[in-house]
Amino acid sequence: MRVTTRLAGGLTLLTAGLALAACGTGTTAAPDATVPACRTVSLTWTLSLLDGDGAEKGGDREKGTDRPDARLTAVHEGPGACVFAGYPALEIHNGKAESIEGTGQGRPASLALSGGASVTVDLHYTRRGTKGADDSWCVRQGEASVRAPHDTRGAVVPVTDAQGKAATIDACGETLAMAVPRRTPAGS
Repeated sequence: MRVTTRLAGGLTLLTAGLALAACGTGTTAAPDATVPACRTVSLTWTLSLLDGDGAEKGGDREKGTDRPDARLTAVHEGPGACVFAGYPALEIHNGKAESIEGTGQGRPASLALSGGASVTVDLHYTRRGTKGADDSWCVRQGEASVRAPHDTRGAVVPVTDAQGKAATIDACGETLAMAVPRRTPAGS
């Protein structure tokens, strides 16, 4: 870090890159650079629909609701800590035809995970039968492909309902909206 000293009106001013952080107005410190990135293989993934089978009564869903439709969770099972830096990759394929990918907005903060801690990402998508939905691009599947941020190897995760039983996601459109990943402490 570069530090400069100069005289101004008889006072010595010290300017450093972290001056704002010392006053409590900065952001939280980045995880230690020696902690490795989380890898898909060291994470146990779950993709849960939050209302059972994903179907609403009558196929109508209230627009503008903030309640997520599904939740993607990754529990760190590795021996040491790792850093989850970004959005996970999420793809739901309908055979070799249509697919829907998860997309997030912005750059989420890096999350340091100790053993047993998890990362959760809420998902919003348009269900088949929703008013105004284009049912011509829909994917109905019981599994998804996931990958930790910046990892090249993926894993297949089954879709479950809120009770952990096998379920099917029935989503339309080209993307699923991903909320910013958040860390959940070990044992939660």
